[in-house]
Amino acid sequence: MSDVFADQGVIRRLLNESRTWAFVGLGDNPAREVYDQARLMQQRGKRIIPVHPAARDVLGEKGYASLAEVPDASSVDVVGVYRRAEHAGQAVDEAIAAGAKAVWLPLQVIDEAAARRALDAGLDVVMDRCPAVEWALRR
Repeated sequence: MSDVFADQGVIRRLLNESRTWAFVGLGDNPAREVYDQARLMQQRGKRIIPVHPAARDVLGEKGYASLAEVPDASSVDVVGVYRRAEHAGQAVDEAIAAGAKAVWLPLQVIDEAAARRALDAGLDVVMDRCPAVEWALRR
């Protein structure tokens, strides 16, 4: 995997300067990793947007079935793609189409072709990194 997807400057900027994170795959199951990551970002002052086919409200925020349904999706700073790698490309393409500014693929979610499409579309990309770990390391 290319180091371009683990650029520490991009990671720091996304963690420090972003305001809104959409979490693809965020449902109401607190046992899932995405739930913990969304809660962490919320505790750090970020607005979170749950995106899951069930479209349930999560952590006090309205849920949407897809990124296309998120009002003013172009205001989303980061789309966290918490789907299996084989489904990540579709979520990345939806983030590009929605006008998001960045995509973050967590640990073990690797799709270099999708990441390249996002870079080519002008999005920042982080792949195979955990926001919680990176948050702890940035101190």
